[in-house]
Amino acid sequence: MDLVRLLCAIFVPPLGVFLQVGLGTDFWINILLTLFGYIPGIIHAVWVIARK
Repeated sequence: MDLVRLLCAIFVPPLGVFLQVGLGTDFWINILLTLFGYIPGIIHAVWVIARK
């Protein structure tokens, strides 16, 4: 399941974070980071998935 989350984090970062933590603070932070730049969204998503 982690592989699916990581692939989602690379292609659609908010989806990967959503699958890991749901509609929490990390999800909304990732939405903002992805809107400001795709790469920061990916980095944050991978970090959230690896942290838990």
